[in-house]
Amino acid sequence: MAIIKPFRGVRPPKELVEQVASRPYDVLNSEEARAEAGDNQKSLYHIIKPEIDFPAGTDEHDEKVYAKAIENFNKFQKEGWLVQDDKDRYYVYAQTMNGRTQYGLCVAAAVEDYMKGNIKKHELTRRDKEEDRMKHVRVNNANIEPVFFAYPHQAELDAIVSNVTKNAPEYDFVAPDGFGHHFWVINDDATISRITEIFASIPAMYIADGHHRSAAAALVGDEKRKQNPNHNGDEEYNYFLAVCFPDNQLNIIDYNRVVKDLNGLTDEQFLSALGKDFVVEEKGADIYKPTALHNFALYLSGKWYSLTPKAGTYNDNDPIGVLDVTISSNLILDEILGIKDLRSDKRIDFVGGIRGLGELKRRVDNGEMKVALALYPVSMQQLIDIADSGNIMPPKTTWFEPKLRSGLVIHKLD
Repeated sequence: MAIIKPFRGVRPPKELVEQVASRPYDVLNSEEARAEAGDNQKSLYHIIKPEIDFPAGTDEHDEKVYAKAIENFNKFQKEGWLVQDDKDRYYVYAQTMNGRTQYGLCVAAAVEDYMKGNIKKHELTRRDKEEDRMKHVRVNNANIEPVFFAYPHQAELDAIVSNVTKNAPEYDFVAPDGFGHHFWVINDDATISRITEIFASIPAMYIADGHHRSAAAALVGDEKRKQNPNHNGDEEYNYFLAVCFPDNQLNIIDYNRVVKDLNGLTDEQFLSALGKDFVVEEKGADIYKPTALHNFALYLSGKWYSLTPKAGTYNDNDPIGVLDVTISSNLILDEILGIKDLRSDKRIDFVGGIRGLGELKRRVDNGEMKVALALYPVSMQQLIDIADSGNIMPPKTTWFEPKLRSGLVIHKLD
């Protein structure tokens, strides 16, 4: 069962939301955050990327940076840029990209569900990244940014959300990236109770995006439980902030690779080596996009190629081995190019499909990279199947768009 509860959200007044809201902390670096915040003192970057309030080059993990986060969070509340709702509520958060809208529910998800595996993950987390976010949650005593969950779609929840969104939204704006963000507050007690009941019948939820934030939020909640001799299970720290979307509304887009060199091979030797395990077809100078699962696009020296793995080169019955990221990692990146660890090898970089295949071409044409590889995107069903089986996807497998906008609602732990 999925345990959720409504919460007293901390959020900006309607007239300030566009000034406060920001991109998530992990999709831009310190200098980009400094540039985006500019002279806007109300930008959430002052809380989630507080190193921007120090000279350029300041270590974002310095203790004074974490201290600045809580100083700014307190300032935002004192100035009325963030205000806490007067009662526990759920919220609907919808996003529009390319004319298509997906509708999520903002909830407080249970730490216990994460610890027991009822909130399922498909990626490994790194302890250093967990600890960074844990410090941020500790000092603020709040989940400033939500995590992105998927749940098996439910017709009754769809109907509830549809009914709520017939009303005028609390927030409705288009962010600088061109994506629309729409937000409704659910005030009706009967509706709130019913949402809680329906989620209690859902066997599991799935982390779509935000594995490190999920781990950090849950671990801090667990810490607080252990530190409280009067713990009773009802405390707010037993929950963390999530936006939950029905699985049938989500799309995963491609997550592509660019490599700096051919591991000492000439173009001809590299293409010949590919021919051992792939059917290689030259497609010319025009951008070629993979057409189906197990079809890859390769860009090398001004030409695009279609790569299709030959029969017997992968196992259809292996939930990990059948993934295109695994096939390409094993047969191309490892076997031919000598890239053994996608997490640490400096010869490889990754490009989210939101940038388009033109970005792959650009990085090869300008000499920064030697070869690019475009993959067909993983499906939501593949993600769910792998999470259900207890397996972990290879690094850099999934890319979700649009990203959640941070600052629309915050969850305090007290």
